[in-house]
Amino acid sequence: MQSKLEILILAAGKGTRMRSDLPKVLHQLAGKPLLGHVVDNAHALGAAQTCVVYGFGGEAVPQALADDKLTFVLQAQQHGTGHAVQQALPALADDSVTLVLYGDVPLTHTATLRPLVAAAQAGKLGLLTVTLADPSGYGRIVRASGQAGGKVTRIVEHKDATDAERAIAEVNTGILAVATRHLKLWIATLKNDNAQGEYYLTDIIACAVADGVEIETHQPAYEWEVLGVNSKAQLAQLERIHQNEIAQALLESGVTLMDPARLDVRGTLACGRDVAIDVNCVFEGRVLLGDGVQVGANCVLRNVTVAAGTRIDAFTLIDDAEIGEINRLGPFSRIRPGTKLARDVHVGNFVEIKNSQIDDGSKIGHLSYIGDTTMGKQVNIGAGTITCNYDGANKHRTVIGDDVFVGSDTQLVAPVTVGRGATLGAGTTLTKDAPAGELTLSRVKQTTIPGWTRPVKLKKES
Repeated sequence: MQSKLEILILAAGKGTRMRSDLPKVLHQLAGKPLLGHVVDNAHALGAAQTCVVYGFGGEAVPQALADDKLTFVLQAQQHGTGHAVQQALPALADDSVTLVLYGDVPLTHTATLRPLVAAAQAGKLGLLTVTLADPSGYGRIVRASGQAGGKVTRIVEHKDATDAERAIAEVNTGILAVATRHLKLWIATLKNDNAQGEYYLTDIIACAVADGVEIETHQPAYEWEVLGVNSKAQLAQLERIHQNEIAQALLESGVTLMDPARLDVRGTLACGRDVAIDVNCVFEGRVLLGDGVQVGANCVLRNVTVAAGTRIDAFTLIDDAEIGEINRLGPFSRIRPGTKLARDVHVGNFVEIKNSQIDDGSKIGHLSYIGDTTMGKQVNIGAGTITCNYDGANKHRTVIGDDVFVGSDTQLVAPVTVGRGATLGAGTTLTKDAPAGELTLSRVKQTTIPGWTRPVKLKKES
């Protein structure tokens, strides 16, 4: 029977080079905290428990990830990685294996981590290493006889390494897996007699060698899987790496991206067949695009479902809405939360819709605001139409029946109902229900005022 897996995430550092009051691990990558990406990996690996060691920022870290079913341990004073692990040991079961991850290393694939866990479950110490062209600053992997295939004997930190050791290109990532009972034993023996005066987790490698525990090393498929974030520049670098990985996966699934380098997915984006996405689009939360959907340049979609055949033109913003089949939206449309568009709906330029249901075939072409409205089929809304849904204290609803024609520059003062087949003349301010099948209008009688002159702009006094 395999030992259960527990994952320990070290996330207590301040991240001084981030130049921010926000804990480093809460800075966002692809719309999610760095730590959130690491937690996702822990869940994907099926950890029985995921323990997060936090410190800088007080309770900000536990509060930010309160819904992720994590165990949090405070490291009040930061005295190195070994000290951080020591704080969490009482929370870990002796009969488990522990995988140590880092809250500022967000892009490691689960496929890279699984061999480490398997090694630990087989009684070994699984260690993730990487070979770098420039290993400066990293702990070096020292092997027996200095041979690439030799047994690992220890890890030496850059500041403590000799010139010969600094010439080694294979470095420690800090990610390892080992039986928890060994970890507890070895952590208790760590000393801080080094250049930094810290307790290094890496010193347990020498402990493993001394106790005859085999060290099995693995390397990631990509060097960027083990890159950490210590500055805003590094965060931006990892953002583009991650977005490129998302873009390549979309391309391989058949999505057309006009420029894969100009795409941002800050959540999940699922696409049907023959979807096309133009440049500079941002997808946040959960977005689903059906077959044949086209998204124009510079659009933002957040928590949206878009059914097949719909075209979304440039500079359209859609937020928490449901968009039906073969609709046409934009350019410059804004679809706000609670909106549901049925089939073959046209929402044109500079139209804003909020918390409204628009039925099949209706058209809102230009410069209109539709809020808290239930609109029937085949309705035509003229330019400049507004549903006045707010009386200064409460919201009210407008109901528009099928086949209604609303003339330009009309205001519908809710609560109000427009009957099926009604026509509202241009310039109408509707404050009472409009009967079905009739023309309703309200206009002031046209008048000319003789001798009226426009105001003249007053000159400013010098």
